[in-house]
Amino acid sequence: MKLDRSAVDYTPGDVGAIAKRAEDRGYDGFWLAETKHDPFLALAGAAAATERIELGTAIAVAFARNPMTIATTANDLRLLSGGRFNLGLGSQIEAHITKRFSMPWSKPAARMREFVLAVRAIWHAWETGERLAFRGEFYRHTLMTPFFDPGPNPHGTAPIYLAGVGELMTEVAGEVADGFLCHNFTTERYLREVTLPALERGRAKAGKTLEGFEISGPVFAASTDEEIADVKRQIAFYGSTPAYKPVLDLHGWGALHEELHRMSRRQQWTEMAELIDDDVLRTFAVVGSPEEIRAGFDQRFGDVVTRISPSANVLHLPEK
Repeated sequence: MKLDRSAVDYTPGDVGAIAKRAEDRGYDGFWLAETKHDPFLALAGAAAATERIELGTAIAVAFARNPMTIATTANDLRLLSGGRFNLGLGSQIEAHITKRFSMPWSKPAARMREFVLAVRAIWHAWETGERLAFRGEFYRHTLMTPFFDPGPNPHGTAPIYLAGVGELMTEVAGEVADGFLCHNFTTERYLREVTLPALERGRAKAGKTLEGFEISGPVFAASTDEEIADVKRQIAFYGSTPAYKPVLDLHGWGALHEELHRMSRRQQWTEMAELIDDDVLRTFAVVGSPEEIRAGFDQRFGDVVTRISPSANVLHLPEK
């Protein structure tokens, strides 16, 4: 199991130092989320500051962009990093796509499937010199002149990871992606009973199995009272989102979602965390000392995931 370091609260100016520290401490991968800053721009700095560690977006918002812009940026980062860049994409939710990014939203699973196929078609045209002729329901890419063609990438194309919670998006990931990014708001039971079967159905559509397919498990982890309080706030925030309600429903906590959703509409963010009791906390998060957290990861996910990315920097690995 590869151990990754993720960063959500970062700036483009300090991300190089964060990535270098992760590399020096022995982490296998360094992934950036798209929140306040553009993860692609920041990862260019991380690529310059590191030599070995894998780099990736977890996630970049696909529907805020189009397949051509994503294909170009990912290709450039693959070059800059010497082949260490992985492309992690997610859909976000409708409100953010339509109200924050002012972009179209419809049929997210079908749209994401086509998005990934379009990116691959663009890369294929660059790799082979064949005519670009992608025509889909949502995207159309039929023009690529030599002036805009970067040609084959000497490091190959970037592996594509898709994030998902719902079964349809997870099936799409299994069908068209190289790996899956589990949402933090995932429990061991949800992963085993819902996520894995959906991935297997998607792989079967592509005539493949899960052999060689990467599954990244970014999970909540906490060692200190401060980290526990922060994790409770995050669980409450995600639990208030209708798109993530199925995870709570599986555990019989649908009523908790309804109350959290009502409180979120009243902007009661601090009070929401008080609803997260110890049972809910420890179902979603691994809590304890760094050693206990390591053991907890192995116990919960060791036979399922190929890489793990704790939500908090609680695993103090020795310097190399």
